[in-house]
Amino acid sequence: MKIKKGDEVVVISGKYKGVKGKVLEARPTESRVVVEGVNRRKWHIKPTQEQPGHIIDREAPVHVSNVALIDPKTKKATRAGYKMEEGKKVRIAKKSGAQI
Repeated sequence: MKIKKGDEVVVISGKYKGVKGKVLEARPTESRVVVEGVNRRKWHIKPTQEQPGHIIDREAPVHVSNVALIDPKTKKATRAGYKMEEGKKVRIAKKSGAQI
């Protein structure tokens, strides 16, 4: 998976198409990411001895194919690629060639 925690992404399909946000969590085994402000859901929390039951509002994961990285130069959606620089593997934006 080429999208990592902390990346700036844009949603390219679905209800939240066009929304930009930061990746809060990446789940490579599930091929899903949690994006800030996207796919918000209500979660019902059962009561415990320490706290009463309540409802929280937080982001649910979206499939990684529904998001694209934002190019640092052009600020538009791009795919990610890899390149070797000084013996290290770095991610680059396919459109501009800028390092991500």
